[in-house]
Amino acid sequence: MKKLNLLFIGIFSMSFMYGQDVSDALRYSQDEIQGSARFRALSGAFGALGGDLSAISLNPAGSAIFNKSYASFSVSNLDTKNDSEYFNGLTSSSDTKFDVNQGGAVFVFANNDSSSPWKKFSLSINYDKTRNFDDVWVSRGNNTNNDGQFSNSIASYFYDYANGLRLDEISAFPDETLANAYSDIGSFYGFANQQAFLGYESYILEPDTNDDANTLYSANVGNGNFFHEYSYTSTGYNGKIAFNGAVQYEDNLYLGLNVNSHLISYDRATFLKEDNSNGGSIEFIDFGNTLSTRGSGISFQLGSILKLSPEFRVGLVYDSPTWYTISEETTQYIDTNLLSSAIDPQILNIYPDYKLQTPGKLTGSIAYVFSEQGLFSFDYSRKDYSATKFKPTSDSFFASQNSIMNNDLTAASTYRLGGEYRVKQFSFRGGYRFEESPYKDGVTIGDLTGYSFGLGINFGNTKLDITYDQAQRSSQNKLYNIGLTDAAMVDTKNSNITLSLGFNL
Repeated sequence: MKKLNLLFIGIFSMSFMYGQDVSDALRYSQDEIQGSARFRALSGAFGALGGDLSAISLNPAGSAIFNKSYASFSVSNLDTKNDSEYFNGLTSSSDTKFDVNQGGAVFVFANNDSSSPWKKFSLSINYDKTRNFDDVWVSRGNNTNNDGQFSNSIASYFYDYANGLRLDEISAFPDETLANAYSDIGSFYGFANQQAFLGYESYILEPDTNDDANTLYSANVGNGNFFHEYSYTSTGYNGKIAFNGAVQYEDNLYLGLNVNSHLISYDRATFLKEDNSNGGSIEFIDFGNTLSTRGSGISFQLGSILKLSPEFRVGLVYDSPTWYTISEETTQYIDTNLLSSAIDPQILNIYPDYKLQTPGKLTGSIAYVFSEQGLFSFDYSRKDYSATKFKPTSDSFFASQNSIMNNDLTAASTYRLGGEYRVKQFSFRGGYRFEESPYKDGVTIGDLTGYSFGLGINFGNTKLDITYDQAQRSSQNKLYNIGLTDAAMVDTKNSNITLSLGFNL
């Protein structure tokens, strides 16, 4: 019943929602190089090439390049290594996962009317994992960023939420269980009051007067340095199912359309351990949070490939914005040395669905194919991340977040270069990519660089491809958006081995 109360109240008041922010919007707006081994071996530079299932998800005209019906699926092994720096602490962590990241088929129908300029049309369906959310990192260090107001303690998080709220709106009634109080406060007052409740009932916060109308608080921590250990673990994916149709006109022009269904599955757990010997009554605080996100969306793509000569091709693709509907659930946990037992309400906070519109993208491509021996390809894409929007835009909180994104984010370019050389039934491949930061400061999330190389073997009706690719990027990760806003610098290196099997139908 408590779960239903949270859901019911949330529907009628957007202000009761869990606070979405820029990091949430970017998480679902950025894509990675995923898909088939051949696609990854050329670092995704397939906009003017086609002839690959994952290339269809990039340029829908690419399915009309196929001469025969074809199917493929791909599996990969992802290794993620994170090096974290937090004040004086350096920490390394790694994680490995095996996954299926691509599968699909294209069906080609030739036009038997030789007098018609329309040579063939194709229909295809393909699934690509566009982003992998599996990640683990830990930061440890002594937070010395002390300005005399305990801003370098997690106590500042609860203090910033509590100040200005009435004591009777952030505390349990006599004889009321803490779990019931946490649930009811969330239902009637919202997320901010819940955070203040956790701070007050764990003895981190002290009211100026023990009166229901009190709105001023202090923290039971001494000023000084605080040792922090912050752990971050996430799992999940962003996937795209492309429903495709394409045609070939004459011998040189290919046109295509994708209607895409997008899927989001994201689960995150964070845990902060704080210790201090500053002389206050609070000597340690353990604070845990989980977030579970599910979403679905829709987008479309329009693409073309033009053969200017038998060797030289150009491609142009428009990706529409993706329109998402997203739901979120959270849980929380807190413990301090003044509690006889931790506050673990075991309440699932369910929030109303919200809308997210990610930015559209424009991609231009060129490719040179020399006979049957090989090819070179280059793609350039541009996406304006400042156009990302939470909806409805009339909601005051969403309007404020949209304003932040408009001010902090920018248009970012992506450059992809790939090549392939064939010797008999063997194909040797390589690629490079560079993605600019979506932030104006270029630091909150840094530029990404990556490279790839692979091998393909053609057995006639069956093809086997294997690829290794690696990408690196640095980011500044704020521990919290309020109060303890110090950031851990995380250098991330993702390495993938992908194996694809394709065959003519």
